[in-house]
Formats: sequence, structure tokens, C-alpha cells
Amino acid sequence: MLIRMRASATMGQTNAVLSCIEKSGCTARTVDLPYGRYIAGPGVGREAVAGLDGAAGVEWVRDGAGPALAALETNPDGTVVPLGDSLVGGETIAVMAGPCSVESGDQVLTCARFVAAYGATVLRGGAFKPRTSPYSFQGLGTEALKWLREAGRAVRLPVVSEILDPGDVEMSAGYVDCLQVGARSMQNFPLLRAAGRSGRPVLLKRGNSASIEELLLAAEYILLEGNPNVILCERGIRTFETATRNTLDLNAVPVLKGRTHLPVIVDPSHGTGRREAVAAMAKAAVAAGADGLMVEVHPDPQRALSDGDQSLTPAGFRQLMEAVRKIARAVGRKAPGEDASPFEKARRNSAARRGVGWGAAG
Repeated sequence: MLIRMRASATMGQTNAVLSCIEKSGCTARTVDLPYGRYIAGPGVGREAVAGLDGAAGVEWVRDGAGPALAALETNPDGTVVPLGDSLVGGETIAVMAGPCSVESGDQVLTCARFVAAYGATVLRGGAFKPRTSPYSFQGLGTEALKWLREAGRAVRLPVVSEILDPGDVEMSAGYVDCLQVGARSMQNFPLLRAAGRSGRPVLLKRGNSASIEELLLAAEYILLEGNPNVILCERGIRTFETATRNTLDLNAVPVLKGRTHLPVIVDPSHGTGRREAVAAMAKAAVAAGADGLMVEVHPDPQRALSDGDQSLTPAGFRQLMEAVRKIARAVGRKAPGEDASPFEKARRNSAARRGVGWGAAG
């Protein structure tokens, strides 16, 4: 059950609604979001809220079966998620780029320097890696998060990294600007709740067998914790096709944009699994209306400890960014970094280019 209170509702009216629900033997709680105050009661039946439709301060009462908080009509102006000095949503295309796995301090710093120099707005890097095989590289954990944070600070970019365990959320939130809930964890409900309570923005990836409805309902778990800063990511789904790693569902972009106020980005690296296909799908995603991209980039993909086949070289990333800027302008969006001041652009570029090796590979 979900109740939306009117903007003019007083705290007394809110408490009266809570009291009415509690008298029926059920429990509920308030959820405050930038676009309204809600009362949520998981498992509360219609009999417990009988008569509350039209009660003082109540705008509407719903059974809560669908993604009401994520629905477009809940916030028609759209949600823009702040990440450091960057934004995800709105006019400007965001680009999250970096290595699949953080392998060393030097590796992630080298990578950070060239993705920042070429216009990335967020640095990504994996510290905890959910791998299909238990024998595959699993990530370097907390040490990798420290390196990622240091690299992000060096080039003045916010950082995003995946979390796997609810017990790691608080620790990870101390190192990153955005917590990623990966495709394999999309329906790990304790993890979604913990991420929602973290105080950090959450990047939520669509599961490879999940419907759009299921993705939005997973986002609802995060929103119900009072966290409005959720970013949705289409990263490909499992189909009968084996020519690519996944089937990148670009249909999901306009469908989601028509159903939710949350920003939507696309991961063409996981969506295709093939380096040569990443740029084409990235450009198509921007043309389809995506608010951003998540791209894997590595200084030397042939030696990457994970997903080297889908990682761009520095030269490939530079070419991609040049193309993305053209597509963004063609569809009436701002290119990555265009909303930064000239001073900020110059400072980031200088910070990114300090050191050696940032553009050596490729």
C-alpha cells in the first residue's frame, strides 16, 4: 500500500493517517522525497486504509503493486542525479568510463587520466567482481576502492563502483560517490534497501533476464528508503542470440523514458561484449534518448584481468567521445562536459594529462 499526501498536508494529518493504519494492526512509515511525502505500508490491505481516500491531506491511495514512486507522473519534471560536479539526467549526456576491474593503483590512475582528458564525467572501476566462474578474478576489494578514490581525486572526477553484499555498503560508501547494483544483484532486495539507506546515489543495472517492470520495481525498493537519486542502466538481456555477449535492448530507452522520471543510461560494453560494436551501440543509445553511457576502457585490453574483449583502448575511447559529442548536439542535448566552466575544463584537462602513459596504448 502506498499513500501520497498532498503538498499542503500538515504533519498532524500525516500522523492521523499513520494512526488509522496502526489501529487496524498494520504498520506503515513515511517516505519523504523531493517530489512529495508518502506513507508506505508493505502488506497493508485495502481494509486497513478503508476511508482514507479523500481524507484530510491525502491525495491518493494505491495498492502499491506497481512502481508508483518511479513512475513518470510522480515527478514529471524528471530527476537529475548529482555526482560530484557532474549531473546524470537533464540536458547533458553523462559518460562513465574506466576499467572493468581495478587491477592496481597505477592502472586505474593511468586510465583515469585519459578518460578525464577525453571528456568522461564519471570514473568507473570494479573492486568487487561477481563472476560466473568462481575461478575467475574476483576483484581486489577495499584496496581497489582506495585506489579508485585516489584516481578520481587526482583527475577531479566522481567515482562509481559495484557492491555485492549489504554488509559492504557502508564501507564502500566511504570511498565512492555512487554505488552500483549490478545486473546479477538487481533483485537482491536486502542489498537494494541497504543501498537506498546509504545516502549515496545508486546506479541500478537491469538484470539480464529482467523485464522493464521488474527493473522499475527494483528501483522502487531504493526509493522507498527515501533515496531519490537512482540511475537506471540498460546493459543487455539474454536472448537466443550468441553472436554477442547479450542483446542490447535499446527499445528499453524510449520505453523507460515514457514510464519513469529516473535518468536512464546504457552500457554498450556489457550489452555487446565486443569492442568493435561498442561505439555503434553507444551512438545509437544517445540517439535513442539515453541520458548517458557506461563504457569500459583499459590502457592495455589484451592484458586486462576481466572483460578485455569489450574494453576500449584510449584511442578508441577518444574516437567514441568525438562521435558522441556530434550525436548529442544533433538530438538537442549537451555533449559531455559542456556544462562545465572553461576554468573547470582546463583544470580537469591539466590534471588528467599529468604523469606519463595516459595515451600510450591504442
